[in-house]
Amino acid sequence: MHTRTRSYHHGDLRAALLARAEETLREKGPGALSLRELARDLGVSHAAPSRHFKDKQALLDALALNGFERLTAVLGASQDGVPDKIAEQVDAVVRAYVGFARDNAALLDLMYSIKHDPSASDALLEATQRWSDLVLKIVAEGQARGEVRPGSLEQVALPVFATLHGYADLAVSGMLPQEMDERGLDDVVAFILRGVRP
Repeated sequence: MHTRTRSYHHGDLRAALLARAEETLREKGPGALSLRELARDLGVSHAAPSRHFKDKQALLDALALNGFERLTAVLGASQDGVPDKIAEQVDAVVRAYVGFARDNAALLDLMYSIKHDPSASDALLEATQRWSDLVLKIVAEGQARGEVRPGSLEQVALPVFATLHGYADLAVSGMLPQEMDERGLDDVVAFILRGVRP
């Protein structure tokens, strides 16, 4: 009993639950997630997780929110030091997004399934907007420099999002032949750039 008390009060249980839940998600899928099992894995009482998550859905929502926050950080960091040129900006953001998708395939799948749930929280919807705002900003700045065709921002950016997410989905599902996967990102970047240029 002493070990459980010490484990619970050591560090941040909420963060530990999310980290272990993400491991389980990656290894076994969302159906295998259980607050009771997470508590057992972390050596805390079965009631301890309820102090942070009222039920499994709350845990899944928190995982998705955390995922979108991390995705936004990764995409934002991809633009650090990149010249103000659409080709370099698109190349960096595409590689960052696909890299995140490859490293977090199960999490990304969960993120999008929860995002489209009618009961998705406002916080989650705001988090999804933040990452897409980064891509919209790249497109808008490209328009302002004359590197991107004029038109409604959403209309110009929609094919960018569709191509980006579609390629990432193909890459993580193993549907791309090895030889295509190796050069595929270059082709995706070139395709996006052709589509947005004036």
